[in-house]
Amino acid sequence: MSVAPPAVHTLPQSAPAFRGRIGRDARSGHYAVPRRYRLHLSRACPDGLRIAVTHSLLGLGDICPVACLPAVPDSPDGGYSALRPLYEASAHRYAGPAGAPVLSDDWSGRIVSTHAPDITRDLARRFGGDRAALYPRDAESEIEAVERMCAQGIEEAAQHAGSAGAGQREDRAAALGRLLETLGALERWLAGRTYLIRDHVTAADVVLWGTLVQLDTVHREHLDASAVHRIAGHPALWDYARRLTAHPAFGAHLDLDGITRRHHAHCRGLEAAGAAVRILDWTAHAARPATGT
Repeated sequence: MSVAPPAVHTLPQSAPAFRGRIGRDARSGHYAVPRRYRLHLSRACPDGLRIAVTHSLLGLGDICPVACLPAVPDSPDGGYSALRPLYEASAHRYAGPAGAPVLSDDWSGRIVSTHAPDITRDLARRFGGDRAALYPRDAESEIEAVERMCAQGIEEAAQHAGSAGAGQREDRAAALGRLLETLGALERWLAGRTYLIRDHVTAADVVLWGTLVQLDTVHREHLDASAVHRIAGHPALWDYARRLTAHPAFGAHLDLDGITRRHHAHCRGLEAAGAAVRILDWTAHAARPATGT
């Protein structure tokens, strides 16, 4: 499977990137203690949705509580007012947006991390125990490759393919080509497979599923109908998405209305004909609404 250049994970402009990690023992400062840490996330946010799915797969409801945030941030700067005390306690004279997701330390009242990939890895490695092996010991490079592929080959390519402006026609066509090439590689890889890299759910599946949700619920709105039909023409890939959506740890966290409201609150792009072309009926295949996370 071909892999695109490394992904870059960013926070809202001016927000500091907190990159604390949960370690093995007390010498690490932040170490694994049940109910010491708390997640603050919105399931309408791509990173928040992936963390929520990871949290459920690991069964951490009683170990690491979750504070659910609204789909649309309530502060003019694009942050959440509920998170501002955490940011102000964690960064001297903090004046930027209080963005999510956040992993906080209830003992100190400060932020441990705002970096979603680190958060999911620490949840799995420090609290996962003998639960779902989301990060198999020999699979880290494969999971990182999937993260890069999703970020660059799907998310970034889809965004550029849907950019407005007649003068960008060639750039849009090239971006659509990259997107279809990536989807084609995944289609061939998933033929005859249930999961992406192992015979069970891993973090790679969480990342790809969340990316496909965004492709069909957000990026599709800015693509023309022909492009969306070509994207939909990957039956193994979308059957894979459908199967995962039926899994309670995945589909139960889908907040389609919230994703739509969040997108419309931040995006000023023009809606295109592809918005009317449905790829997957997510609601029909989703499990019951999530409770407790």
